[in-house]
Amino acid sequence: MATLARLSQIPVTELSGVGPASARALANAGIQTVADLLHFIPHRYMEAEGTTIATASKGAEVTIQGQVRTVRDRRPRRNLLIIEAVLADETGTITAVWFNQRHMAAQLQPGSWWAVTGVVDTFAGKKQIRVRLARRLAEGEHLLRDTEITPVHSQVGQLKPWKVAQLIRQALKRSRPVADPVPVEFLATHGLVTRDDAFQNIHFPQSMDQVGHARRRLVYDEFFRLELALALQKRRRLEESRGVAHEPTGELTERFLSGLPYRLTGAQRRVIDEITADLRGPYPMHRLLQGEVGSGKTVVAVMALLAGVEGGWQGAIMAPTEVLAEQHYLGVTHLLAEAGMSPEPFGQGARLGMASLFETDEPAVRVGLLTGNTAASNYDPEITRATLLEDVAAGRVDMLVGTHALIQEGVEFARLGVAIVDEQHRFGVHQRIKLKEKAAGIDPDLLIMTATPIPRTLSMTLYGDLDVSVIDEMPPGRAPVITRHVHKAQEGLAWDLVRQEVAKGRQAFVVCPLVEDSDKVEAASATAEHARLSAIFSDLRVGLIHGQMRPADKEQVMAAFRAGDIDVLVSTTVIEVGIDVPNATVMVIEDADRFGLSQLHQLRGRVGRGSHRGHCVVISDPPGEEAEMRLSAFVSTTDGFELANVDLAIRGQGTVFGARQSGMGDLRVADLLEDFEMLIAARRDAFGLVASDPDLVTQPALVEEIRAVLGDRVEWLFVS
Repeated sequence: MATLARLSQIPVTELSGVGPASARALANAGIQTVADLLHFIPHRYMEAEGTTIATASKGAEVTIQGQVRTVRDRRPRRNLLIIEAVLADETGTITAVWFNQRHMAAQLQPGSWWAVTGVVDTFAGKKQIRVRLARRLAEGEHLLRDTEITPVHSQVGQLKPWKVAQLIRQALKRSRPVADPVPVEFLATHGLVTRDDAFQNIHFPQSMDQVGHARRRLVYDEFFRLELALALQKRRRLEESRGVAHEPTGELTERFLSGLPYRLTGAQRRVIDEITADLRGPYPMHRLLQGEVGSGKTVVAVMALLAGVEGGWQGAIMAPTEVLAEQHYLGVTHLLAEAGMSPEPFGQGARLGMASLFETDEPAVRVGLLTGNTAASNYDPEITRATLLEDVAAGRVDMLVGTHALIQEGVEFARLGVAIVDEQHRFGVHQRIKLKEKAAGIDPDLLIMTATPIPRTLSMTLYGDLDVSVIDEMPPGRAPVITRHVHKAQEGLAWDLVRQEVAKGRQAFVVCPLVEDSDKVEAASATAEHARLSAIFSDLRVGLIHGQMRPADKEQVMAAFRAGDIDVLVSTTVIEVGIDVPNATVMVIEDADRFGLSQLHQLRGRVGRGSHRGHCVVISDPPGEEAEMRLSAFVSTTDGFELANVDLAIRGQGTVFGARQSGMGDLRVADLLEDFEMLIAARRDAFGLVASDPDLVTQPALVEEIRAVLGDRVEWLFVS
């Protein structure tokens, strides 16, 4: 009996008719093994009536099968080629006709059997069918007359659908019967067919009911494998980890909360309680924190860090860019200062544009900033990179904020107890592992933050081994940003709005997709737009920032913008995340069709963060239906989670998963939105099974399948 694990090790080149060219075409489609081929399901099914040639009536679209008797081609005029094949069955003959399809002449070999679909007509008193779809039947294959379903497999490179179907038939013959390692009680609970029936009926069904049952089973299998891997990973992490059971005294956290000039939202308090419970536990926290732009994730992060500092541990925040790291440094020190817990800032903090803060009674929380080009602290005006690293290693720094510079050689913590990774999707697994390894001998509590809303379905598959917290409430008084889409011919409306807001003392962003003009791409560039807008707004102060600038220059521009010395800041997406300028109320996004929905949502979140209403104008002449759908959805709602679902529906999960993995790890059958209920069921089964049998010692076939089918290709699942 064949197992999926074994089939995933058999290359398609072992099948008859798969030479080097065919193997390359299949590989380009992600089909390298027999198991891959079995999961390459038909993209649609034709409901036929099992019509014979004799009963096919004029004007009807039918599917018939017949054996090729003769083939000829003729050219009645220069630009028209007609291929005609006489097909025969036991009831009569019919002429199948193709127009301008030269390749069919070579494929329609006398004696071969074909199933053709098209409209029946008569010509010169003889019955003919104008072929819309054709499928060559494998040797000995005959469509039963009561069969109502004809599968349509996609063409793969130069491999025609009939050839793909022929290979799948070989794969089925080689694999049947397919072993079924899923516990029978799960199959019975969900009313699932056997795996063997599922593969047979998804490819060559006799009814649409069979297709539905087959698909449900294969969807369950895909989700069950992924969730088992996640459950095993979570269990292994708990068993192998050496965590810190924090015992927060409440001294710093209570002082911090009481010193803030505002009350936390209910969602913030709920999430803080969840994190505090994790910190008190014996196992390391491994939690994903989702929150809309401006929902107050930084306050939650500071609370988590302070809970660790209370017990004598250090905290770290790792951000993907220098701009975001600097913004976090300013945000953390500003929050601490508001609560009376930060020394008076000077040095780098002042240059970054912080307001003057007050000295406080000790103990003040000592915060450092470390990036590839910057070192700063809120406690020493003369701090250098070397002295900062010494202070971190000696435990004299309570919290260290930085980029991937935190995980470079030479950075050592005295007692790292809480680590926070922001905008986690921009970091790889190894970078997060390296940050945790900075806590020698223990596993620090890990909080992964993102302002990019993730649909629940994605969080359960991509990050299913993490506990998830969501800040789903905005601070009181935060009004939704007014969003409008204008065409390029109407861009003057955007500039009028900018002038109106600047006249009120506000500021504006103008975001472009490119840094410099490109001959190959028609899109606004930041440098060219800065020059153009400097002329349009000749009476205003127009600045420029982009990712290719020197860090010191970027820092200087952002400091000037925060201080109000720049009215309009022209930028690339370098300001997409982490920039907090409460006085900015206008976001103009040029060539908005070149941005994804999540990027647009992040950019919109940069404005309206203060007491004044925010405005976002997207300028674009969408070049296609998909871009039009994105912009329409963006304008219609400011709910990031709703937009995330729309984005998933528009782009499809292939785009979402494609950059992270390949091969059998992909969801080839399951649809994250359509099959959400099955995902819930599979997750419940998988985590329940691992809870009762942590090492799956009673399920060796499942273990073998997970290793063979997923393997290293889904390393992204194993978030460490």
